[in-house]
Amino acid sequence: MCLFAFVALMFPRIAFAILWIARPLAIDATFDTVIWPLLGLIFLPFTTLLYVLLWTAGPGIAGWDWLWLAGAVFLDLGHYGATAYGNRDKIPGMSSGDDEGTGQGGAPVA
Repeated sequence: MCLFAFVALMFPRIAFAILWIARPLAIDATFDTVIWPLLGLIFLPFTTLLYVLLWTAGPGIAGWDWLWLAGAVFLDLGHYGATAYGNRDKIPGMSSGDDEGTGQGGAPVA
Protein backbone atom coordinates (compact mmCIF):
# COMPACT_ATOMS: atom_id res chain seq x y z
CA MET A 1 0.00 0.00 0.00
CA CYS A 2 2.87 2.38 0.73
CA LEU A 3 4.35 1.72 -2.70
CA PHE A 4 1.00 2.52 -4.33
CA ALA A 5 0.74 5.74 -2.29
CA PHE A 6 4.23 6.76 -3.42
CA VAL A 7 3.43 6.02 -7.07
CA ALA A 8 0.12 7.88 -6.72
CA LEU A 9 1.83 10.99 -5.37
CA MET A 10 4.62 11.00 -7.93
CA PHE A 11 2.84 9.57 -10.99
CA PRO A 12 -0.96 9.76 -10.62
CA ARG A 13 -1.63 8.70 -14.23
CA ILE A 14 0.39 5.51 -13.78
CA ALA A 15 -1.27 4.83 -10.42
CA PHE A 16 -4.73 5.32 -11.93
CA ALA A 17 -3.87 3.00 -14.83
CA ILE A 18 -2.61 0.36 -12.37
CA LEU A 19 -5.79 0.73 -10.32
CA TRP A 20 -7.92 0.45 -13.46
CA ILE A 21 -6.14 -2.74 -14.53
CA ALA A 22 -6.03 -4.29 -11.04
CA ARG A 23 -9.55 -3.35 -9.93
CA PRO A 24 -11.74 -2.59 -12.94
CA LEU A 25 -14.90 -3.08 -10.88
CA ALA A 26 -13.97 -0.10 -8.68
CA ILE A 27 -13.73 2.11 -11.76
CA ASP A 28 -16.94 0.67 -13.25
CA ALA A 29 -18.80 1.23 -9.96
CA THR A 30 -17.62 4.83 -9.76
CA PHE A 31 -18.26 5.89 -13.36
CA ASP A 32 -21.12 4.96 -15.69
CA THR A 33 -19.11 5.25 -18.90
CA VAL A 34 -15.50 4.94 -20.00
CA ILE A 35 -15.43 8.57 -21.15
CA TRP A 36 -15.16 10.21 -17.69
CA PRO A 37 -12.25 8.13 -16.38
CA LEU A 38 -10.38 8.62 -19.67
CA LEU A 39 -10.92 12.39 -19.56
CA GLY A 40 -9.88 12.39 -15.92
CA LEU A 41 -6.79 10.38 -16.72
CA ILE A 42 -5.80 12.90 -19.37
CA PHE A 43 -6.73 16.24 -17.76
CA LEU A 44 -7.10 15.80 -13.96
CA PRO A 45 -5.31 12.58 -13.03
CA PHE A 46 -4.84 13.19 -9.30
CA THR A 47 -8.44 14.33 -8.85
CA THR A 48 -9.77 11.31 -10.74
CA LEU A 49 -7.60 8.91 -8.76
CA LEU A 50 -8.71 10.40 -5.47
CA TYR A 51 -12.35 10.41 -6.59
CA VAL A 52 -12.19 6.67 -7.28
CA LEU A 53 -10.47 5.97 -3.97
CA LEU A 54 -12.96 8.07 -1.96
CA TRP A 55 -16.15 6.99 -3.74
CA THR A 56 -18.38 4.60 -1.78
CA ALA A 57 -21.51 2.79 -2.86
CA GLY A 58 -24.67 4.54 -1.84
CA PRO A 59 -23.71 8.06 -0.77
CA GLY A 60 -20.88 8.42 -3.29
CA ILE A 61 -18.80 11.40 -2.15
CA ALA A 62 -19.97 12.94 1.12
CA GLY A 63 -18.74 15.10 3.96
CA TRP A 64 -15.02 15.75 4.23
CA ASP A 65 -14.37 13.86 1.01
CA TRP A 66 -15.22 17.07 -0.88
CA LEU A 67 -12.36 18.85 0.90
CA TRP A 68 -9.92 16.17 -0.24
CA LEU A 69 -11.23 16.44 -3.80
CA ALA A 70 -10.87 20.23 -3.75
CA GLY A 71 -7.26 19.78 -2.66
CA ALA A 72 -6.70 17.35 -5.52
CA VAL A 73 -8.16 19.83 -8.01
CA PHE A 74 -5.77 22.50 -6.71
CA LEU A 75 -2.85 20.07 -7.05
CA ASP A 76 -3.77 19.30 -10.65
CA LEU A 77 -4.27 22.96 -11.54
CA GLY A 78 -1.06 23.88 -9.73
CA HIS A 79 0.79 21.32 -11.82
CA TYR A 80 -0.54 22.91 -15.01
CA GLY A 81 0.38 26.38 -13.76
CA ALA A 82 3.91 25.33 -12.81
CA THR A 83 4.38 23.64 -16.17
CA ALA A 84 3.17 26.73 -18.03
CA TYR A 85 5.43 28.96 -15.95
CA GLY A 86 8.41 26.69 -16.60
CA ASN A 87 7.77 26.73 -20.35
CA ARG A 88 6.99 30.44 -20.68
CA ASP A 89 10.21 31.10 -22.65
CA LYS A 90 9.24 28.52 -25.26
CA ILE A 91 5.89 30.14 -26.10
CA PRO A 92 6.11 32.62 -28.98
CA GLY A 93 5.28 36.15 -27.89
CA MET A 94 5.87 35.46 -24.20
CA SER A 95 8.87 36.84 -22.37
CA SER A 96 10.54 35.86 -19.14
CA GLY A 97 10.27 39.39 -17.76
CA ASP A 98 13.39 40.70 -19.49
CA ASP A 99 12.29 43.22 -22.16
CA GLU A 100 14.27 43.66 -25.34
CA GLY A 101 17.04 46.19 -25.02
CA THR A 102 17.27 45.96 -21.26
CA GLY A 103 19.59 44.12 -18.98
CA GLN A 104 18.74 41.89 -16.05
CA GLY A 105 17.67 44.78 -13.84
CA GLY A 106 15.37 46.34 -16.37
CA ALA A 107 17.68 49.29 -17.02
CA PRO A 108 18.44 50.12 -20.68
CA VAL A 109 21.67 48.70 -22.00
CA ALA A 110 24.06 51.32 -23.35
